[in-house]
Amino acid sequence: MTEMTTRSQPYAPSGVCVDKVHSPQELEQLRETLRAARDPNKTCITICAGTGCLASGCTEVVDAFRKEIERRGLANQVDLRTTGCHGFCERGPLMVIHPQGIFYQRVKARDVSRVMSETIAKGNVIENLLYTNPQTGEKIVHERDVPFYRLQTRIILGDNGFIDPTIIGDYIARGGYSALATVLYSMQPEEVVDVIKRSGLRGRGGAGFPTGRKWESCRNAEGHPKYVICNADEGDPGAYMNRSTLEGNPHVVLEGMIIGAYAIGSHEGYVYVRHEYPLAVTNLALGLEAARASGFLGEDILGSGFSFDVSIARGGGAFVCGESSALMRSLEGDVGEPRAKYVRSVEHGLWEKPSTLNNVGTWANVPHIINRGWEWYTGIGTEGSTGTKIFSLVGTVNNTGLVEVPMGITLREIIFDIGGGIPGGKKFKAVQTGGPSGGCIPESMLDMPLDFDELTKVGSMMGSGGLIVMDDGTCMVDVARYFLNFLREESCGKCTPCREGIARSLEVLHRICAGEGQSEDIALLEELGELLEGFSLCALGRTAANPVLSTIRYFRDEYEAHIHDHSCPAGVCKALITYTILAEKCTGCTACALQCPQEAISGEKKGVHAIDQALCIQCGVCLDTCKFDAVLVQ
Repeated sequence: MTEMTTRSQPYAPSGVCVDKVHSPQELEQLRETLRAARDPNKTCITICAGTGCLASGCTEVVDAFRKEIERRGLANQVDLRTTGCHGFCERGPLMVIHPQGIFYQRVKARDVSRVMSETIAKGNVIENLLYTNPQTGEKIVHERDVPFYRLQTRIILGDNGFIDPTIIGDYIARGGYSALATVLYSMQPEEVVDVIKRSGLRGRGGAGFPTGRKWESCRNAEGHPKYVICNADEGDPGAYMNRSTLEGNPHVVLEGMIIGAYAIGSHEGYVYVRHEYPLAVTNLALGLEAARASGFLGEDILGSGFSFDVSIARGGGAFVCGESSALMRSLEGDVGEPRAKYVRSVEHGLWEKPSTLNNVGTWANVPHIINRGWEWYTGIGTEGSTGTKIFSLVGTVNNTGLVEVPMGITLREIIFDIGGGIPGGKKFKAVQTGGPSGGCIPESMLDMPLDFDELTKVGSMMGSGGLIVMDDGTCMVDVARYFLNFLREESCGKCTPCREGIARSLEVLHRICAGEGQSEDIALLEELGELLEGFSLCALGRTAANPVLSTIRYFRDEYEAHIHDHSCPAGVCKALITYTILAEKCTGCTACALQCPQEAISGEKKGVHAIDQALCIQCGVCLDTCKFDAVLVQ
């Protein structure tokens, strides 16, 4: 066994990459060797090194721990490991001290010496580094007791907190590539397809198409070679599930792809990943290198005679390339434009050959299904939507981050139990699901089960898994305008219904928000939505009307207020709001006048102030500045 060094690591567990593995027996021997070299009772500090925690300064924290451990001469008593994303991103940098499971959040380099002297040396907990439950005020010591984690079912994300994604030995030690060995030596390709079909696994990229059926169609399609593709072109605003999975555990995705390749008879695969995901690309490239060196990729995998390899293709950031046929055109070197849907990619995909394309989350589920059985998988979720789903929980919610939950969980459980509710004492108003093409769901539907079919019924969709929470200070007309503007910019413009339908809808929304709405505008928006749904070439156009139609469906009163009353109930649309100062509350402190960029506020010190409406640009600085609630928004 030889150690493989891929880059400088603060902690390298006992020998990681290995000489080439030639059989399942050698794989199990390697796994036992790796496990035996680790003392489960030894202190191990794991620090999240995902993109979120890197942005929060985890590199400085890791460096400080490395130096402090060396200074104290504790290299043999304390292990230090950088891992993938832990999920609780807005609380980063995150760290967990094992085996106790002590959870510290928002750790800074200046805290390291105290952690070593108090927690590591004496077992004392540092109060100010603990997570405080915003609903109860309780300080929580252990990671397993933090509601954000305790209420999840972390099948895919569970290993992220233990694995250094650049070290293949970490993945192998936790059971990695055992599903691949089972498939190659104990199952025929048809059996693998049957297991995936029976599991009920549906595509995690948004459409929810049954994965097993897709594999079966591709396997039965005429033509060779056949291709396996991983769609990691995650472009939804606020969504980063795929990025974090690839960053934190690239091998689980690769293992799923190799199993899929064996099932359909493919020998060549691609991971199409956004150029904006440099850490995911780096860790994936290291994973490919290690997998080849260890015998899990390339020729004669695990001595089975089956050969398969994977290449990385970087996308240029075009949202439309998340659509399967546009992605394949981009892979071929052409402009990423969708093809007509009657051309089935399982028969005529990449270079007109049979191709199976699945999302990162879909591939990551495959090894778990093989290892634990389809019966286990169908026991999670609902009858029509089995397993778990990773959601990106963002917006006006106390706990933001990645949450992995069973299909069928309610929105209320995610937002209020896991997410900790709405901050600042504000009220929940809506949650937008499914990315920019998803719908906005009102408070009255918070108890609906969250799965593919139920979301479609209420005018939204699963999408890749974004959940954007909005409070009562949100204008739903403006929200529809925001997402439609995003889709207009990202539309490839190939088909007239999408190109012109989105542009025309956006013109109407701009007019409504500017106070120039007409009584027939709501009906016009609905008509344009039907046009988009019925005649657009790809899913981007067919679902583009969801933000508009769902906000009209559930928040029609806000559209009517904008059009008929020339007012924005949420106080967001500048053309429809007026700032005035309440004489009975104004103390004459002059703070608003000093901050006003237009010098639109006048008044003597300690006297009542007033706003010149001809000069006011509705910037809201006066509202933000006043400490006495003397500014009224109408």
